[in-house]
Amino acid sequence: MSDFAARRMMMVDTQVRPSDVTKFPIIDAMLSVPRELYVPSDLREAAYMGENLELATGRVLLEARTLAKLLDALNIQPGELVLDVGAGLGYSTAVIARLAEAVIAVEEDAALAAEATRLLSAEGVDNAHILQGPLAAGSAKHGPYDVIVLEGAVEVVPPAMLDQLKEGGRIGCLFMDGALGVARIGYKRDGAVSWRFLFNAAAPVLPGFAAARGFVL
Repeated sequence: MSDFAARRMMMVDTQVRPSDVTKFPIIDAMLSVPRELYVPSDLREAAYMGENLELATGRVLLEARTLAKLLDALNIQPGELVLDVGAGLGYSTAVIARLAEAVIAVEEDAALAAEATRLLSAEGVDNAHILQGPLAAGSAKHGPYDVIVLEGAVEVVPPAMLDQLKEGGRIGCLFMDGALGVARIGYKRDGAVSWRFLFNAAAPVLPGFAAARGFVL
């Protein structure tokens, strides 16, 4: 077993399983996808630490625990289409691609998007497609989606994003209020999304998902 494979197993055993993530497809995906490939080369040694890793200014790869718990709550099924928003270098996309029928991933940083496309192709992930464009715009032309996952935090979710969620679909993300963050899952029923609390977690707010700041005297 390679050193990174051993670290991957330790990540699952110490960060994922103890967080009540028990669904086999998620465990299997996180054991299978080489997380160290999907981080900047100078962070490879840190890839399996239990913390968010910076990919670019204000952008992170979510810690394994946070991603696993979000995916556990979203319960992605093999026949489903998923929108992965803020894909970074493609780690989350590669994990989700093992759970879903297909993944449309949006990344607005051109350098990250190009490298994610290269990495996913090199790793043989053929049911995922990286689109470069504004994160908050999603990709309406490929939707609607069974599941939407946001790889970072929000203060608000734009209506245009919720419009891309299928009736009966689920959306998962972190909401930040100052320094405090919570993960929530949203369910779309009768055209409206109702949110429920999942767990505490924090990450930088994604571009395009900050609340409008009112003018204060």
